[in-house]
Amino acid sequence: MRRPYGRGSALLAASLLLLLAACTAEPDEDAPDSGPAPSPEERWQPEPGIDWQWQLSGELDTSVDAPVYDIDGFNTTKDQIATLKAAGRKTICYLSTGAWEEFRPDAKDFPEALLGEGNGWEGERWLDIRRTAELEPLMAKRIDMCRDKGFDAVEPDNMDGYDNTSGFPLTAGDQLAYNRLIAKLAHDRGLSVGLKNDLDQIPQLVGAFDFAVNEQCAEYEECERLTPFIEAGKAVFHVEYELATSRFCGLSAELRLSSLQKKPDLDTWRRTCPADHGRPGSRSTAG
Repeated sequence: MRRPYGRGSALLAASLLLLLAACTAEPDEDAPDSGPAPSPEERWQPEPGIDWQWQLSGELDTSVDAPVYDIDGFNTTKDQIATLKAAGRKTICYLSTGAWEEFRPDAKDFPEALLGEGNGWEGERWLDIRRTAELEPLMAKRIDMCRDKGFDAVEPDNMDGYDNTSGFPLTAGDQLAYNRLIAKLAHDRGLSVGLKNDLDQIPQLVGAFDFAVNEQCAEYEECERLTPFIEAGKAVFHVEYELATSRFCGLSAELRLSSLQKKPDLDTWRRTCPADHGRPGSRSTAG
């Protein structure tokens, strides 16, 4: 994670940590099995250009007129997912799979040996993704939670630890293996899965993931690197924090990205590209 406002780590500040602690819920170990996973043809496949909402902080606003919601997996309830589903929305379950977060209800389940350097966000540390024997059951339990709440997909965050100061000698090969493991865990449960940032490994991973999520590719002049997803008929969900829509919507329309302007805390506020930039159904919802 090298973005200054990156991640959906817009869970900034101590006050928000208190909010998370108040409203998070443990994954339900006793939730019933949902049965056999759908085939790849039956999994949800978001197409390029589809509109979306990304909200990771504040009270969830289910009234936003967007066909796709990317929202926190722990804090969102099964009833909220049911409400969104009844309104015809698709839902993406945000999880941190490459970093430990001290404010999550399962934080105590992660052995200290798995925890590396801080990733730049309070209460978060990189994970030693080489230790898949220990991490796989922890991540499987989290993705089970997403499935059992009724989500359609997973957005696994912090998937580029090898390209950061993690505290571990991670290699590109380690990252590829781990990212593919996370994709498989989601697919085995019938969920679609997105590749978060990790631009350097898109050529090797585009076939394993169903969509991409990107922060600030326009600001960093990197958006063309996401083209393999678009060419494969897979959506690229893209946000900018510092640039006004006038600075990136033309490029987004040209590349068929699903672009938003968001505030760094990723609350309900959003601004989409105007319809005359080529994306059907786009409009501003500045609150």
